[in-house]
Amino acid sequence: MTNAPHNAAAPHNAAAPHNAAAPNNPAARGNAADSAPDTAAFPPETIAALETIAHTPKLLVALDFDGTLSPLHDAPMEARSTPEGVAAVAALAALPNTVVAFVSGRSMNDLRIIAEHAEDSPVYLAGSHGAEVRPPEGFEPAVGAEITSAEAESDAAAEEALRDELYEAAVSQFSAVPGAWIEPKRFGFGVHVRLASPADGEAVMAGTDALVAERAPHWRRRTGKNIVEYAFRHEGKDTALAALREQTGATAVFFAGDDVTDEDALRTLGAGDLGVRVGGGESVAKVHVSDPEALAQLLDVLVRLRATSQS
Repeated sequence: MTNAPHNAAAPHNAAAPHNAAAPNNPAARGNAADSAPDTAAFPPETIAALETIAHTPKLLVALDFDGTLSPLHDAPMEARSTPEGVAAVAALAALPNTVVAFVSGRSMNDLRIIAEHAEDSPVYLAGSHGAEVRPPEGFEPAVGAEITSAEAESDAAAEEALRDELYEAAVSQFSAVPGAWIEPKRFGFGVHVRLASPADGEAVMAGTDALVAERAPHWRRRTGKNIVEYAFRHEGKDTALAALREQTGATAVFFAGDDVTDEDALRTLGAGDLGVRVGGGESVAKVHVSDPEALAQLLDVLVRLRATSQS
């Protein structure tokens, strides 16, 4: 989720998660599967879960971006993945029978910028909670699967006009509130109050709730850490992950996220999949890690286990 605060508190043990320690020395990690995995930072049950998923025939590694690969940032467009995360993603994407995807609430344009996504990137992008998709060059969907994106739709002029009207109304009414920020989005808008006082943040969200309830009651409302989003598209990360699973023909899915909307995806995971919660908060994820640096180390272990299974 965009521009949400980091909460490094220990996770609430809602689903008996494995709590992984922070990395001991991220700078000392390699960026290729050329040595034995460093498993010392993680409990045995976490390593066992990684070993199991690493041996699946076709693996999908789907990752949220803000707060998951990237530390949360007060200036949202300055968010970038940690260097260790960049290295781990590149190493995973280079492995056979392995697809890496970023699944984000960001618009496709903004996601490409913050992810530093080049034209020849092997990473699959699913922006706007899956309403916008960008497969890598040369990607061939699994037999029977289709790739659809909102870009192909042309009958949205009325909703786009309403989006513009509501965005302008929200900006006019609330942008002067200290610490509040109204974010334009491809299919609606978001309201950020991370830097606002609690009272101001509550008042702004109540005001935009009333605005949308009156003029666009059919829109979807999503909440996260100090953000509320409104959209005329109803896709969520659950449907985005299901589409990615079908399109890639994945036999197992590894998914990591840090916020409320990521729980939609985590709840869809099956017995053969693996969910990871980054940061604090209740979650159905089997594994918890403290922050993006710890996730990068976990991904590095997965790289090395996966490389061994594919050799």
